[in-house]
Amino acid sequence: MIGPFAADVPGDIDRDTARLRAIEELRDPGYAAARPGLLQQAANWIGARIEEFLETVSQVVPGGIFGLLLIVVLLIVLAVVIRLRVGKVARASRASQPVFHGARRNAADHRRASAEAAARGDFADAVRERFRAVVRDLEERAVLDVRSGRTADEAAAEAGAVLRELAGALRDGARRFDDVHYGGRPGTEDSYRFLSDLDDRCRKARPVAIS
Repeated sequence: MIGPFAADVPGDIDRDTARLRAIEELRDPGYAAARPGLLQQAANWIGARIEEFLETVSQVVPGGIFGLLLIVVLLIVLAVVIRLRVGKVARASRASQPVFHGARRNAADHRRASAEAAARGDFADAVRERFRAVVRDLEERAVLDVRSGRTADEAAAEAGAVLRELAGALRDGARRFDDVHYGGRPGTEDSYRFLSDLDDRCRKARPVAIS
């Protein structure tokens, strides 16, 4: 039995006619709507590459994909542990370094050097010199005993014990000094102004007896 559409189909179609009809058929908007867009094609390609990569790795790594995930987790944990350990060692190393080195200068000399550094935009040197001015001034006023090799943290702790209202600011000042001088961090105008204010406050403060 011949179907109802047999009459519409020519018995013999040459190659060129078939090609033209195929092109016309593909121009149908329905085909264009069904074809994935560029973003979808790109996503499909990336997904296929990721799938190929995971399959390849899972064949090499014991335990397959779960073994790979375990290795990734272990690497992340190891990186965190190393960072924490190195950070603690670095901070401990910085905390053991003295505030002063070289020829001895008085507090006024350190203040002058700090202001000159700030004026030329060298806030790292400005921070260093201003904190040194703070410590040297406390020594000159006998709030701290004159002692070589004193670290910034030690100076802050000893001064904070007798200048109690400034204990927190002194610790913050010591941290800023260590970060710039031994930690390699850039000095900032904010830190310079903070230490300048701390210097002024320390000069006005009166020590209290340690009970």
